[in-house]
This record gives sequence, C-alpha cells and structure tokens, in this order.
Amino acid sequence: MNKEVEKIIKEYQEYAKKNGFKLNPDKRIVEMIVKRLLENGEKHGERYCPCRTITGNSEEDEKKICPCSFHRKEIEDAGRCHCNLFIK
Repeated sequence: MNKEVEKIIKEYQEYAKKNGFKLNPDKRIVEMIVKRLLENGEKHGERYCPCRTITGNSEEDEKKICPCSFHRKEIEDAGRCHCNLFIK
C-alpha cells in the first residue's frame, strides 16, 4: 500500500470516528475504494465516490465528492454507505 493511500485511509478513519460510524473493517475493500477515489481525482479533479456516476455538471457532481452528501442517510438506513467505505 502506498503512502498516499495510507494517509487517506487514516483521514477517513478519523472522519468516521468523529461522526459516529466506522470505516469498513475489510482492509482490502477500503484500499480498493481509496485507490478508485485517487483515480477519480486524477481523472476528474475531485475524489468522487467510485459508486456514483459523474455527469460533468459540477453543481450536481459536487454532492458526489467523498464523503458524499448521501453517506449519512445510507448508513442510517442500510448500515453502510453505498460504496461500502463507511459502516454503522
């Protein structure tokens, strides 16, 4: 695992802890999601959630930057966010 991936994972662990949920305990899944976030950052200029479709409409797509604006409700409703990065 490279240092950038490790750094982002730590940031998301702290974010989850501060907000009352957890990072997925499956490190393989977390690493895969973070790598996809970095790929989206390189491709689109932002770390868009890999489970969301990027439309090119910056106003609409802004809600899809990880942690996206949908994750809290998804965790509350389903026990996890759509991409499975965060869990209850």
